Parts: sequence; structure tokens; C-alpha cells
Amino acid sequence: MLNKPVLVESLIVFIIVLFVHAVVWDRYSWCAVALAIQAFYAQFKWDRLLQLGGAVFQFRTAANSGLLPASMVIPLLGIMMKERCKSAGIVYFERFGIVVASTGMLVALFLSVIAVGITKPVPTNTCILTGVAGSIIIYTMKHSLTVSEVIEVLEVLLIFVYLSMILLYLLPRCFTPGEALLVLGGISFVLNQLIKRSLNVIEGRGDPIDFFLLVAVVGVVLLGLFFTVLFIFMDSGTWISSMFFHMMTAVLGLGVIMPWLYRLIQRNPLFWLLQFLFQTQTRVYLLVYWTFLAASACGIVFYQNAKRSSESKKHQASTITRKYFHFIVVATYVPGLIYDRQLLYVAAVLCLAVFIFLEYIRYFRIKPFGQTLRHLLSLFLDERDSGPLILTHIYLLLGMSLPVWLFPRSCAPKGTLSGAGALVPYSGVLAVGVGDTIASVFGSTMGEIKWPGTKKTFEGTMTAIFAQIIAVALILIFDSSVNLNSSYAWILASVSLVSLLEAYTTQIDNLLLPLYLQIMFM
Repeated sequence: MLNKPVLVESLIVFIIVLFVHAVVWDRYSWCAVALAIQAFYAQFKWDRLLQLGGAVFQFRTAANSGLLPASMVIPLLGIMMKERCKSAGIVYFERFGIVVASTGMLVALFLSVIAVGITKPVPTNTCILTGVAGSIIIYTMKHSLTVSEVIEVLEVLLIFVYLSMILLYLLPRCFTPGEALLVLGGISFVLNQLIKRSLNVIEGRGDPIDFFLLVAVVGVVLLGLFFTVLFIFMDSGTWISSMFFHMMTAVLGLGVIMPWLYRLIQRNPLFWLLQFLFQTQTRVYLLVYWTFLAASACGIVFYQNAKRSSESKKHQASTITRKYFHFIVVATYVPGLIYDRQLLYVAAVLCLAVFIFLEYIRYFRIKPFGQTLRHLLSLFLDERDSGPLILTHIYLLLGMSLPVWLFPRSCAPKGTLSGAGALVPYSGVLAVGVGDTIASVFGSTMGEIKWPGTKKTFEGTMTAIFAQIIAVALILIFDSSVNLNSSYAWILASVSLVSLLEAYTTQIDNLLLPLYLQIMFM
């Protein structure tokens, strides 16, 4: 039997799916409903495989599989993007939304088929449901997608299969099946988009900051794969290996990534980046302010480690201490969202690349900073960092940045959506920066009534909802571009559902919650 938290988590996801279905009510939303039903049953099979140790790869053990909530994210994002762009009359991005939704459904279906295939004895009912849902989705794709779009969907699926085989083998216990679906599915889609755009470069077409995101994400992933394979055959902790690491990083960066970006944006990437960053006085002020916040975050890390050394008995940072970084991230993102979203977009990409590169240095013990980073960051580990990589800070950055990166700018007149959609870029700030932080702080200090089957408290969830409503009111005051058009009931329902999901999910909430709040706002 599924335990109670998993049932409640599944119920919340079903409610969100039905909300989207009620708003859209077309063949794609019917496909989403069918996918959700079969993912619920397949999730039970994955949970059983994880408990019995029968999964093909080693997944994170302190959580359930999370297949249902993860399976619905990409399809629902694609469906809502299609609807927004359809209402704006942007046919290209309407078709792009359909491709995103179809890709998400097919990748999720593939993961469900794997669970059914390796479960013994073969689960008859789940096989029938998976077959019915797959037939509905494939039939819809057959009558909706062009030949080139079908090929694009299959390309992403192929990339996802190979990436999963490689990364899940190299990085045991870093993901649950649901987290692997989200992370590797996203990387697969980005890689396919980069290949597609690189082969069809048209001067003047496309925003350089979008190309910058694609190249940066693919570049750091390929860099990691290259060094992972390389250090299988040599010790990464020696000075010679470290010098080779830095040299090859420079060679790959200047010899592959920079020319690739130059081909896409048709100008020198370094000159473009410098010109972009210092284009206006507001950007200079924001960069100085962000530098101060980054220094403050580093100061907290050093102070907490010095405190650990003096106390000697304290081995891990408390929940409240880890939430300091959430407050710093909120203070970073809110001014960027209000004054210059394009700068925030590019700065978040740069920060992601730096975070991943530093994680490579820590993981491979690259001299002179690898061992120091291992010591400094070990204080902030929690049960979700059970694998060889420390990913929680990267997930925090992704959760705050994805609503900014995924905001459909081309389908938003005057750079903003109407109604609750105006809050889409703030989804990460509200769900993670405010909601998750307040829930953790108040729940751990004053919470007494626990939600059934979880460690989360009723008081923490209620204060999180209240804090997010106050945050929305403050956004209305300080950001003149936000116009909610009396959609307050929908905002309250969205915030409440996502806060309940935070209380019951065992997945990485920094990644999952902002995406569901974005779906509801869109």
C-alpha cells in the first residue's frame, strides 16, 4: 500500500492537473489527465522497486520515487505555454509549447514503461493503464505534430535515454526517479534545442541571452562528463591532474564553448557580455549590490565553519542557519525582477555555471581549493545530499531562476502576462524564498501540530501561505508592471496548494515547488 503522505501528494498533483484541464479543456489536457492516472500506478511500482532494491540504478533512498509530481511538470508547462502563446497569436511558440508537452509526456511514459518492465511478476492492471495512456498520447501526437516535430520529440527521448544511462551510473544516490526525470529531461531538451539552433543559424534571429543559457548549460554538463571519464584513468587529487583540469577547462572554454556561442550570436561573446552587464547605471548598481550579497553568503559559510571548529561538537548546520541563504537569494532576486529582468536572467546563468564548476572542483578534489570546499560545504549537508554530489544549493538557484528563464517573453505583451500570470517570474521567490523558508523556520521553532505521516507542521504551512500573500501585496506595491486583474482567489488557491505540496513531498522542494506555482499562475 502507498503511505499516506504519498497519497496526499498525489491528490494535490491531481487537483492541479484538473485545474489546468478545466481551464484548457482540449485534447492535450485530456492526455495530461491520462498520463497522471497511469503515472500514479507506475509510481507505486517504482516505490516497490526502491524498497526491494530492484531498481536498475542506485537512487536516493530517503524519499519515494516522486514519479507522479515529476511526470506532470514538463507536460503542464508546455500546455500552458501553448495556451498563452495561442491567445497572443504567436504561432511559432504555440507549436513550441505543443512540442514541449509532447516531449514531457513521452519521456514520462518511457520511465513508467521501465518500471512496469522490471517489476516481477508483471503488474497486469498497470500494464493496461500504461498501454491505454500511451495509446491516447501517441494518437494525439500523430494528429497534432508535423514530421519534423515528431523527429524532434524522438531526438529528445533518445538523448534522455543515453544521458540517464551515463549519469545515473556515474552519480549513484543523487536523484530519485522523479528528480532524474526532471533534471535529465530538462538537460536533454536544452541539448536538443542547442543542436537544432546551431544547425539553423539565421543572423538576427533569436535573443542572445537565450543562446547564452543553452550554451552555458550544455557546456558545463559536457565539461563534467569529459572530466568524469578522464579521472577514471588517473588520480584527480594530484597537482598534475589539477593543472591538467584547469588547462583543459581553459581549452574547452576558449576553443569550443566560445566559438559555439560566437556562431549563435554572431559577435564576440566576451565583448557582448561586458557590454550587456555594464550597459546602464542601474545594472552597475545591481551588480555592486549582488557582489555585496555574495560576499555576505561567503561570510556566513566561513563564520559557521569557524563556529563549528570552536564548538567541536556541532557537526551540521541547523535548518534556520541553512535558511539564511534563502533570505539572501530573495534579497538578490527581487530587485532584479523589479528593475532589470534581462540582467537577472544572464546573472543567474553565470551563477549556475560557477556553482557547477565549483562542485566539479570539490567533487574531483582539484587543488588548491578542492579539499577546502569539501570541508566548508560538509557543514551544510542534509539527508538529500546522500550521493557523491552536493546539489541542494544548485537546486535552490534553479528553483529561483527557472521561472525567469521559462517566462514566455515572446508571448507576453509589454513583457508581462495579465492576471495571476504577472506573478510567473516571482514563482521561485514566493514558493522557495518566502514559502519554504517561513514554513521551515516557524515549523521547526513553534510548530506543534504535525501533518499526518510527515515531520512538517500545520503552523509552518499556514504561516507560509500567509507570508506569500503578504509578499504578493508587497510585489503589487513595488512592481508597477504587475496587474492582477482581481485574480486574488486563484492566487490564494495556487499558493495554498503548493504550500500543501511542500508539506507532503519528499522530493527536492527547491526544484518542484516553483515549477508548480508557475504552472498555476500561467
